[in-house]
Amino acid sequence: MLWFGVLSKRSGKARRLVLSAAAKVNLALEVLGRRNDGYHEIATVMQAVDLSDRLVLEDADVLELRTTALDVPTDGTNLALKAAATLREMAGSSRGTRITLEKRIPVAAGLGGGSTDAAAVLVGLNRLWGLRWSGARLAEVAVTLGMDVPFFLHGGAALGTGRGERLESLPSCALALVLVNPRVAASTAEIYGGVQPAMYSDGGRTRGMAAALRSRQPSRVAAALGNTLERVATSRYREVEQMEAALQAAGALGTAMSGSGLTVFGVARSFDHARQIRARVARARWACWAVRTLRGPAIRVR
Repeated sequence: MLWFGVLSKRSGKARRLVLSAAAKVNLALEVLGRRNDGYHEIATVMQAVDLSDRLVLEDADVLELRTTALDVPTDGTNLALKAAATLREMAGSSRGTRITLEKRIPVAAGLGGGSTDAAAVLVGLNRLWGLRWSGARLAEVAVTLGMDVPFFLHGGAALGTGRGERLESLPSCALALVLVNPRVAASTAEIYGGVQPAMYSDGGRTRGMAAALRSRQPSRVAAALGNTLERVATSRYREVEQMEAALQAAGALGTAMSGSGLTVFGVARSFDHARQIRARVARARWACWAVRTLRGPAIRVR
């Protein structure tokens, strides 16, 4: 059974909310087959990490989004703005909001940046508009926006099946990771489109990752890493292998690509070790972060 929640330092009726929206990594991701609806059946272990976007929600007469990030759209294609419009429609409300987005999670990077922003808007507007919807009801809205969005209402670690939207809580393991992004965006549709039937598996690696998390040993987690989509990405983007090789040479216990990429990550022995690895792999053309896993909510009200 999933626990839905949000960590808050405030109480009472708010007219303005500040939220942080955490990224995620896929510690394991397997493609099990192709569904009748054209999508792929997957098994994945998702883990929230403390690289976060910052969102400010304010009462307004209309729905609008503002950001200084040049690669983030501010029209109806933005998932955060779409979340606000969808929630308003499903609630039968005429309320508006101004969303100010400070983007820290890279776009189209396999870290769920758009999905976590959408989840933050759902959580924030549920409070700002006084809807008092349950986590389960918000999840029904979330799944219409994207398969990763329900996870961010949860946070911590979770096993995702189906298209990733069916979630089962897992014990979070305190991990230190190094994320490396090549500043190159990859299309999720392109990566999934390259998956061949020979790449399908039975979910055994994902089950192994769930067991490794229960052990709470970084070395076991590192040994269980795996991502079917990495085989597609490495055949098209040489940066993936380059970044993983750099992490391994710098002392990472294990490496993998997150989601549909192209961000890769390495498991470290400790956060100090992660910072050392980050310093060794940092290059002008790559973006690098030393992060910790989050055991609590991915969406937090500041």
